[in-house]
Amino acid sequence: MLQVWGIDGLPEIAAGDDLVGLIADAAAATLRDGDILVVTSKIVSKAEGRFVRADDREDAITAETVRIVATRAHGERTTRIVENRLGIVSAAAGVDASNTPTGTVLVLPVDPDASARALASGLRERTGARVGVLVSDTLGRAWREGQTDHAIGAAGVHVFDDLRGGVDAQGRPLLVTQPCVADELAAAADLVKGKTSGIPVAVVRGRGDLVGPLDLPGARSIVRPAERDMFRQGADEAFAAGRAAAIAEATSRP
Repeated sequence: MLQVWGIDGLPEIAAGDDLVGLIADAAAATLRDGDILVVTSKIVSKAEGRFVRADDREDAITAETVRIVATRAHGERTTRIVENRLGIVSAAAGVDASNTPTGTVLVLPVDPDASARALASGLRERTGARVGVLVSDTLGRAWREGQTDHAIGAAGVHVFDDLRGGVDAQGRPLLVTQPCVADELAAAADLVKGKTSGIPVAVVRGRGDLVGPLDLPGARSIVRPAERDMFRQGADEAFAAGRAAAIAEATSRP
């Protein structure tokens, strides 16, 4: 049976806070081997001091962007879908201006997998429970409205449940079935964390089969490599690029 619950009693996190100690104090009595903690990336960024002085959030988004995928204007506002330095494609590069001091924004952890490893290692040592850790962030999805939480950092957790090579209930071979269980767990945890509840950490129990050593591949392995990305540009941007290339070729002919 799968159980998911939020951890109460965590204070507002500030730069330099000991997240391991705070989470362990709040949850140590309940943690067991095989539990998976899902930690909202915002408190990881806060503890790591990832505040950026930026009166204009757009400047911070630009600084975190390595590739623009698509842009859409909405009156005076422009939505940018970009790839950030972590390889994640999302709106606004993960820059967060909510619940931050005036004149600052919060950017994602430098290395969410390393942050997850530090948390998992510390919690295992502090509590004696062999736990896994996911660091989650809220992302949109192509072709679907709304947002869900995804895993952007992972440690001690198998991020995929690789069923390739097996067979289905009718005996047919499974050739591509590889559920991203890290994202599924992150989304499940968000049902109890929510966006306004003040509960930034959740525990998932019942999938101890996914918990393993701390050197398992992290969430970076979820990001699809560029050579397998079939949607590198938005439709309008791809059309404009193709049109410009065709015009350039036509005008270069004698």
